[in-house]
Amino acid sequence: MQNDVKLTQSTIENFNLAFNRHDVDAVMNLMTEDCIFENTNPPPDGIRLEGAAVVREFWEKFFTANPDAHFEAEEILAVGNRCVVRWIYHKTKEGNPWHLRGVDIFKVVDGKVAEKLAYVKG
Repeated sequence: MQNDVKLTQSTIENFNLAFNRHDVDAVMNLMTEDCIFENTNPPPDGIRLEGAAVVREFWEKFFTANPDAHFEAEEILAVGNRCVVRWIYHKTKEGNPWHLRGVDIFKVVDGKVAEKLAYVKG
């Protein structure tokens, strides 16, 4: 179990680093082929994307539309193959600094993200 926790936490830390570099190839190398991503938009439930090709397309569009996007991890808690990351999302919106707080719930399988479920405050 301890090795699972270390692998899970390491995978998510590497995922977050790749994400903040806007490195879609590195992000996708850390996701399974059958990955699931639940986005926070549109409210109230967001959209569910399944499969690496669809998720890759989302990230490419997301980074293009949000060139200064940065996630600051406030807390990372790993248990087995699950990880919860409490974060602050920073970017510029309408020319002004803007942020949003939320949580991601990850599932890691064989050192790759199989699920990334995102939730936000407000």
